[in-house]
Amino acid sequence: MQPGVRVSPSLMCADLCRLEDEVRRLEEVGADFLHFDLMDAHFTPNMPLGLEMIRRLRARTELEFDIHLMVQNNDLFVEWLLPIGVQMISVHAESALHLDRTLDAIRSAGVMAGVALNPATPLSALEYALERMDFLMLMTVNPGFAGQVIVPSAWRKIEDARRMLRDRGFVVPIEVDGNVSFANIPRMVAAGADILVAGSSSLFAPGATLKENMVRLREAAGDGMSDRCSR
Repeated sequence: MQPGVRVSPSLMCADLCRLEDEVRRLEEVGADFLHFDLMDAHFTPNMPLGLEMIRRLRARTELEFDIHLMVQNNDLFVEWLLPIGVQMISVHAESALHLDRTLDAIRSAGVMAGVALNPATPLSALEYALERMDFLMLMTVNPGFAGQVIVPSAWRKIEDARRMLRDRGFVVPIEVDGNVSFANIPRMVAAGADILVAGSSSLFAPGATLKENMVRLREAAGDGMSDRCSR
């Protein structure tokens, strides 16, 4: 993965009635990935996007697909997703019965494998999965719904994760998901975030175009990167 802060727009926040048009606009404004929150209504109490939508959209864009599984049966969804042609899949440590085996199956298919952690899940859950990880997904809100307020522990968790990875010698991007707002982005990036899941509080915020919001988002990320480099 290339260095620098990347933007992964959350499609659950897009206009789902005009999704192909939304994807075209996201291509135009320079999105790095497309982020899909795939839920089963069991691990999280919601189900905004479906597998068939991901399959049909795959043929309509060259953007890389960033799949965030919030499900109980990770292996079943991984089996369904791999033939579609996705580039990133993150699975939750909390629901992965055999985390190492699942990550290995993803990577063996040539797909980047990530571990996702809920806000209260400690970083110690990663201790023996680091060798299989291509990226880390940190939830900065409790999973399931857009529009939530960031949890208070998110800032130190991002910092602690960056420190832990650095101390153990792993160059692993940190993706953050939840209340990635214009106000929060500089602090998230300064703490160590590399991939921003942009949703209703930034890229899809009302009152401005996607292009205007993307410019503002990139500026906020740049401010955060300046703070990170000055440390």
